[in-house]
Amino acid sequence: MAAAIGLTGCSRREPLLRIASNVWPGYELMHAAQALGRFDEAELRIIEMPSSTDVLQSLASGVIEGGGLTLDELLSARADGLDLCAVLVFDESTGADALIAQAEIGSLAALVGKRIGVEQTATGALVLHAALQAAGLRLEQVQPVFMTVANHLAAWQTRQVDALVTFEPVLGAAAAQGARRLFDSHAMPGQIIDVLAVHRSTLQRNPQALRRLVQMHFEMQALWLTEPQRLAPGIGARLGLAPAQVPGFLDGLSMPGLLENHQWLAGNQPRLLTSARHLEQVMRKARLLTRAAPQTPLCSTAVLPALPAGADT
Repeated sequence: MAAAIGLTGCSRREPLLRIASNVWPGYELMHAAQALGRFDEAELRIIEMPSSTDVLQSLASGVIEGGGLTLDELLSARADGLDLCAVLVFDESTGADALIAQAEIGSLAALVGKRIGVEQTATGALVLHAALQAAGLRLEQVQPVFMTVANHLAAWQTRQVDALVTFEPVLGAAAAQGARRLFDSHAMPGQIIDVLAVHRSTLQRNPQALRRLVQMHFEMQALWLTEPQRLAPGIGARLGLAPAQVPGFLDGLSMPGLLENHQWLAGNQPRLLTSARHLEQVMRKARLLTRAAPQTPLCSTAVLPALPAGADT
């Protein structure tokens, strides 16, 4: 009987782990892994949702255990009472978020008095703040026009705005119509970051599935670097791109490897915490964060693969 109980305990599966994201290039590797059959979908399921708002609402209602979020979304969710922590850094924006302008606007300084379309999110506020700072302008010198990303391209095409803070795929579409890129996140290292955020309880309930997901992310990352032609068709199909367009679409992102992830998430003062503190200041100034941050740790390395011997974080 003791032997039978032991066998039952060993064979017991963890609960289903459900991870959601909206469509964003930095999240594509985990979707690619699922498309290639690398996950047992009885244990782990990757779900696409229309927007990050849907992901946040599903996290709040307990429909999913984790999701792809920007750092500002993670901070907002934690301030709203969700005990979430980051267990993986998917990407850092190094040009994928930008301020573009109509063709006749040749410089940031020429934005004085102009209408600038921007999402009412911390990421939008952060890019706009940095662009205006680079130009030596104050927010009062321009006219922010708040709109969701779903309306960006139409507002651009109908000239409801003179400039736009946006990201792919709107950037590519607007560039094809003569948009000028005046500023992008390449000038803002370490400030726009996408993470895998999970309920803290999930670290205890689904540790093995989380480890498999994170390990598979790094395996897909290595496959993309060595054999991008194997992944480009599937990623392109999800993003509405030809396979040949996919590498250019990912150019504006830096995808940290294992060592860099340990640097982002490990230690008493992880790099992610430093970025979060700066972002919190911007969010408070823009009135996007009004509650105090919780005291629980922002991130965890519990499901990251160990570093090889001799690797230095």
